[in-house]
Amino acid sequence: MSRVVLVAGIDEAGRGPLAGPVVAAAVILDARRPVPGLADSKTLSPQRRDALAALIRERALAWSTASAAVAEIDALNILQATMLAMRRAVEALAIAPQEALVDGNRCPQLACRARAIVKGDRDVAAISAASILAKTTRDALLVELDRAWPQYGFAQHKGYGTPAHLAALQQHGPCPAHRRSFAPVAQGGWDF
Repeated sequence: MSRVVLVAGIDEAGRGPLAGPVVAAAVILDARRPVPGLADSKTLSPQRRDALAALIRERALAWSTASAAVAEIDALNILQATMLAMRRAVEALAIAPQEALVDGNRCPQLACRARAIVKGDRDVAAISAASILAKTTRDALLVELDRAWPQYGFAQHKGYGTPAHLAALQQHGPCPAHRRSFAPVAQGGWDF
């Protein structure tokens, strides 16, 4: 009888935006309860992502999301903050994985072996699931930030540097949700 290896897929959302946390997710799928339709979250509509996120939470053996806050991003840099969020997500799993498959070309330091897979969110189901949870979790957080600071339009652009966001930043200056270390915010000449 072959031994089942518990594999966690790991991905993040929110490395590029000018505001909000970076969010990571870790998912250990259950082969007996598949989630049909898993794909890179960027290729799915918001409605499809939300539906799949609910299925992933219901059917996965274990899942978790974690984040690194704006202050951590500014203190560490976005890469190190992303690795921190990924590590937190894996450590928060109810079941410890024996292996982690990480989207991209770098792995966080974990208690289990880890392997980076470029385009893993497209090619590996567990990473696709993590991609979906990270994206839907972060999008929900940005909708909350929009309630606190509606003048920036976070619910629409999710913190990315769109023309509308840059115009709002020029008009209002940064709020506490903005990443001070990111160029469009840092170069604005504001007093922090």
